[in-house]
Amino acid sequence: MLDRTKDISVAAQAWLDEFAGALGNPEPAAALDLLFLPDSFWRDVLALSWNLQTLAGRRAIAQALAALASRAAPTHFEIAPNRAPPRWVTRAGTSNIEAIFNFETALGRGSGILRLVPDSTDGDRLKAWTLLTALDELKGFEEQLGTSRPRGQAYSRDFRGPNWLDQRNTSRDYADRDPAVLVVGGGQAGLAIAARLKQLKVDTLIVDREARIGDNWRKRYHALTLHNQVQVNHLPYMPFPANWPVYIPKDKLANWFEAYVDAMELNFWTGTEFEDGAYDEAKGRWTVTLRRADGDKRTMHPRHVVMATGVSGIANVPDIPTLDNFRGTLVHSSRYEDGENWTGKRAIVIGTGNSGHDIAQDLYSSGAEVTLVQRSPTLVTNIEPSAQLAYATYNEGTLEDNDLIATSMPTPLAKKTHVMLTEQSKELDRELLDGLSRVGFKLDFGEAGTGWQFKYLTRGGGYYFNVGCSNLIAEGAIKLRQFSDIESFVAEGVRMKDGTTIPADLIVLSTGYKPQEYLVRKLFGDGVADRVGPVWGLAKASSCATCMRARSSPACGSSPAASPSAGSTRNISRSRSRPSRKGFWGVRWIQGNTHVIPGRA
Repeated sequence: MLDRTKDISVAAQAWLDEFAGALGNPEPAAALDLLFLPDSFWRDVLALSWNLQTLAGRRAIAQALAALASRAAPTHFEIAPNRAPPRWVTRAGTSNIEAIFNFETALGRGSGILRLVPDSTDGDRLKAWTLLTALDELKGFEEQLGTSRPRGQAYSRDFRGPNWLDQRNTSRDYADRDPAVLVVGGGQAGLAIAARLKQLKVDTLIVDREARIGDNWRKRYHALTLHNQVQVNHLPYMPFPANWPVYIPKDKLANWFEAYVDAMELNFWTGTEFEDGAYDEAKGRWTVTLRRADGDKRTMHPRHVVMATGVSGIANVPDIPTLDNFRGTLVHSSRYEDGENWTGKRAIVIGTGNSGHDIAQDLYSSGAEVTLVQRSPTLVTNIEPSAQLAYATYNEGTLEDNDLIATSMPTPLAKKTHVMLTEQSKELDRELLDGLSRVGFKLDFGEAGTGWQFKYLTRGGGYYFNVGCSNLIAEGAIKLRQFSDIESFVAEGVRMKDGTTIPADLIVLSTGYKPQEYLVRKLFGDGVADRVGPVWGLAKASSCATCMRARSSPACGSSPAASPSAGSTRNISRSRSRPSRKGFWGVRWIQGNTHVIPGRA
């Protein structure tokens, strides 16, 4: 029988010792098979396989680990001394011992998560339910942090040479060199990956079409604040101040981006359009064309390209029959600014995602008469506490620990968790949901009830975090109509199938954005786009489709957004920048949550 009073750190370390011994066993597969539950999972983030993969079932796990052990040479499995200590937790409804550990391989150092569950068929012996192995750094290519930070002598001891500002200006200009990595897009994902690469001494340039750093947020609609909380939005090395609001206003975040670029010494060209790119197989580099704000064009030859353009790239303007009949103002939500000019006017908002609801509420608050048109069933959840349940682990412990825990959950268990959270949310929001149903709002709770997080992971939207608009709809203050009840658009508004007309001065199309592969095709052509394939959704390996996957040819991918905190770029950027110079890894990869598809190493 399992003694739950036993020191769980001792129990976790004992399993790690057995695991290390099994990896070195002459018959490793048989020895490893004894350490895992039948329904176990192993997730590897570059550490042993140089890939991102999730395996299910102890036989498959044992065989894969046995095949990789001699090459990767993993050793020194130890409970991490400066991380959260081993503890009993509940994950996906299962009580388990969760332990963070460190280890080494022939080429790097890593960290992982071990979850142990008693095996009732084997005398309650503790066996692995889930195991994560993640590569943190490569030996010889550590980040410039702490005692390894730059000393500053290059610009503080030579009084005749260029000072720090001179060197920064030269670095930004790229007058006589090309960057090793070109990052297209200066939002959170682009800044995070560039900051990581900076610490690895990889020459990186960010380009963004906006005139000012942070304008990708600054130019959005006037009332916008983030819908997730401050603790899940940190950037690497420079977390938000402890006195910042829980929900960050768009302009505050935009200004932080500007300060971050300066503090992290990131090379950033504003007002710069990426026009096209082609890969030169013979030279192992890209040829890209950039158009600067003054119209001048610059050709560069980076070895890698990162498309960090986010999920909100190219506006999706559907071909709606008769919409051309409308003679009022028609605008996509990406171009909407605020409701100030629509006081006393009539507005129709088509689409019931976050933007559609926020814009409808903004117009209503500005004194407009608003009708919201629903095109398809939508998941609605109150912003607090329901929408934040998915981030509960981030309310305690360190950001680094929580990022590792989030990375460690295989998709089947994550889905099970989110089904449970969705049911909890439905109970918490019962009064609101009932009110919406009474006025005809069509609700949906995600595929198989997996909730908003998996809606985001599979389609990038389809939900609303209620900050008040749903209450206005339920009360009838904002009118609701179904798109399927529209007969046609007319000069003065919308004619319904019942013969009535809804007059409008303004129609806002909150119809989302095109899939990211559209931008890849536009910038790189059909050949690259066809090889990259769909960007976003879930792949078999429990990862984003095309994100971080090996490709059959050099190409260029796109970044959906930074995941909760930008820490998830850490392993990928640390592990796949320097090794490409040494030939440690294959030549055709998409990297990180910021999806690099480099060329030949």
